[in-house]
Amino acid sequence: MKVSSILRKVAAAILVAAAIPSFAKGASAKTNDNDVVILYTNDVHCGISGKIGYAGLVAYRNEVLEKTPYVLTVDNGDAIQGEAMGSISKGSFIIDLMNEVKYDLAIVGNHEFDYTMPQLASLIKKAQFTYVNTNISYKGKDKTSFVDDTVPFVVKEFGAFKVGFIGLCTPTSITTSTPAYFMENDKVVYDFGAGKDGKKLYSLVQKTVKKCQKAGADFVVVLSHLGDNGVPDAVSSRALIQNTYGISAVLDGHSHSVIECEKIANKKGQEVLLSSTGTKFEKLGKLTISRDGKFSTVLVGEEFTGKDAGIEAYIEKIQSSYNEKLQEVVAKSEVALPIAGDDGIRLVRSRETAIGDLCADAYRAVAKSDVAFVNGGGIRKSLNAGDITFSDVIAVHPFGNMLTVVQATGAQILDCIEFAAHRVQNIASADGKAVGEFGGFMQVSGLKFKIDTSVPSSVETDEKNMFVKVGGKRRVSDVFVLSGNEWVPIDAAKTYTVASHNYMLLNSGDGHTMFKDSPVLVDSAMSDYQVLMTYMSEFLGGVVGSEYAAPQGRITIE
Repeated sequence: MKVSSILRKVAAAILVAAAIPSFAKGASAKTNDNDVVILYTNDVHCGISGKIGYAGLVAYRNEVLEKTPYVLTVDNGDAIQGEAMGSISKGSFIIDLMNEVKYDLAIVGNHEFDYTMPQLASLIKKAQFTYVNTNISYKGKDKTSFVDDTVPFVVKEFGAFKVGFIGLCTPTSITTSTPAYFMENDKVVYDFGAGKDGKKLYSLVQKTVKKCQKAGADFVVVLSHLGDNGVPDAVSSRALIQNTYGISAVLDGHSHSVIECEKIANKKGQEVLLSSTGTKFEKLGKLTISRDGKFSTVLVGEEFTGKDAGIEAYIEKIQSSYNEKLQEVVAKSEVALPIAGDDGIRLVRSRETAIGDLCADAYRAVAKSDVAFVNGGGIRKSLNAGDITFSDVIAVHPFGNMLTVVQATGAQILDCIEFAAHRVQNIASADGKAVGEFGGFMQVSGLKFKIDTSVPSSVETDEKNMFVKVGGKRRVSDVFVLSGNEWVPIDAAKTYTVASHNYMLLNSGDGHTMFKDSPVLVDSAMSDYQVLMTYMSEFLGGVVGSEYAAPQGRITIE
């Protein structure tokens, strides 16, 4: 039976009453008998043994517990996807591990949706910690959804302090996960409470802050997967702070930013702390609420070397069940295939890359199609020169998307590459950050074209950031299709076969709606990593050669 919004409020109230000592923030007239410490992670992406890792988190927490009993452990989304352990188990192994670590609270990130809604619901039921979900509601006709097993807020008691927790997931999840998963009968049935200008989100959060305060919270902390960079400004963590009040700290995820402690003025001019730990356990976050109610955040890095033996043993137990298969060599490469430039800035979401050429060629060759697309956001890891293992390939394509082929017109293809290029700029980075990134930027095979960045994008999208049309001058020109060994101009009226994966062609991934009604020739036939392995072993003879030493000149940016 579906849990109504009323029952969700009751569930939140029960958690308030049953809260275990754990967290607080701000300027309060109260004093506490000890500090409150919140340890936080975000965007772990299955990096279970990263620079700190789960074993390091537990070891660090044990040290903190020697100084204060008030310790809470929270995760800010994108924990279950990103590497082989997540892909093989559809997130289940990661939830098992988080249970073993004894997380207290978590929120969903956009990649928690990657294994389908029923799987997410199953994982949340399996979790021995509470998922806080303030802004996602379900408006469909199914009897149940994952939302049923989440709560809109939690208030925890730590001695004299009570701390309220709100959980927010980015409204861009619909296009940065699999849009079809959020739909029933081609209609979006999950609402992230945002709207295009963010005002709906601000209002929802403000109302929830007041509910936390009414429930006795002295301080309110937001567990966020909104992101501070590379996201729509109106629904960023910074905009949230600037348009609300009553929040003491925002612990953020989604953008993979490393932010130790940034102070941002809220709607009333009061300082709010913003912090984020990067990705794959690059850092571990520590929020301290002092005895007199003052907040501070620090990031713990590789200087902490402790590891909990029990968690290390548990990880080893899980890994042993599939490690042999993962280490099988499936191909070799004569060249390195990076997703980033020499400066470490990711390029695969804004530029043609050699690894992008390889992945797109794999789809076109295996599918025997005219054209192939692979979204840059779906190419997650570099390949080094030397042996390529099953694990390496899964790390490149961790989502388990499936090979799909459709019939499409040249006009649809032109719309696709125009939308893919709508954020591209003539530089890929500035001030140490990526510029013009878009997960839906396309790496291509069987196509070549130019992008004129001096032409403002005329792409129009709806409030969910889904493609609607090209409303003016196009920035993509000189588009050619490979026919045999000859490049010929694309014909907008002609029909071509287009290969990619179900995420993009069938489910409008990254907002690419232009193919959703195209005739389907091959429907979800082979996993993305299997496509890449098949291409390397059967079409390249098991060796990625020098032809992939550099981008092949398919996309020219001016």
